[in-house]
Amino acid sequence: MKMSLKALLAGSAMALSANAAAAMDEITVGYFLEWPMPFQYAKSMGLYDEAMGVTVNWVSFDAGTAMSAAMASGDVQISVSQGVPPFVVATSAGQDLQIVDVAVSYSENDNCVVAEALEIDKDSAKELEGKKVGVPIGTAAHYGFLKQMNHFGVDITTMEIVDMAPPDGAAAFAQGNLDMVCGWGGALRRMKEHGNVLLTGAEKEELGILVFDVTSVPASFAAENAELLSSFLQVTADANAMWNSGEKTDEMLEVIAKDAGMDLEATRETIDTFVFPSVEEQLSEKWLGGGAQEFMLGVASVFKEAGSIDAALDTYSDAVNTGPLTAASGM
Repeated sequence: MKMSLKALLAGSAMALSANAAAAMDEITVGYFLEWPMPFQYAKSMGLYDEAMGVTVNWVSFDAGTAMSAAMASGDVQISVSQGVPPFVVATSAGQDLQIVDVAVSYSENDNCVVAEALEIDKDSAKELEGKKVGVPIGTAAHYGFLKQMNHFGVDITTMEIVDMAPPDGAAAFAQGNLDMVCGWGGALRRMKEHGNVLLTGAEKEELGILVFDVTSVPASFAAENAELLSSFLQVTADANAMWNSGEKTDEMLEVIAKDAGMDLEATRETIDTFVFPSVEEQLSEKWLGGGAQEFMLGVASVFKEAGSIDAALDTYSDAVNTGPLTAASGM
């Protein structure tokens, strides 16, 4: 990279207007533990506070649905790596949230696992009818579960579906209390110790099951703190660029692992399945230039058909705000 991350961030700090800095003295950002990402290097090094000129408080969550609730209550201003399905659930219900970047793509790191004792695979998936499954309702894992069951022709009305956060689902699965369980990250790794997936990430993508997370914010926060938000997104983008360059992998990995609450090898295994698109890629037609909006409409249609939401919006175009990210690219 031509400049160090710190050097790039220095420009952001200088560009931040006095009015924006005065508008808020501190913000709270939601994220996930056991979900290692480059932003955690910047988080641990205090680079967000430095660039934004405010105190950034961080709070961890178990699921994206809880992030939506925290943003609705005003307790959280920014959520990093919220799944698209929980975002769709919230916006479909009328919550005024906006996507401001693509945090990560990870088709291999979100899936459902069948108990090994059942010896069920993709050729015998119909045998899942009548079984008990733990699913974090309204999340990317829930969407993937519904799409997979539809693909295999499994009647989910015959199943006992229990709403469980991935860590809880992994624990119940290990104890033999579930026939199938769905989740992501560290919880998914633990699930796989006791079972098998039906479809690989590549196979899911062939069915149109994309798996990616976003950075989301209340629309009012984006409107009232545009420069502050752009500065946040630039720090994230620079951390991603540093990771993607491969120049400081070992240094970053150690810091990220500690912040994620994981050992080094587990962190490496997990993050190696992640893709962090550049700002240019995020603003392209594939992602925020139209692809994400189209995908959200598809997610909403599946959830509505499954009875998970009462109604879908006619369009999710207003739920994407590329202004802050575009501004960040020019900082």
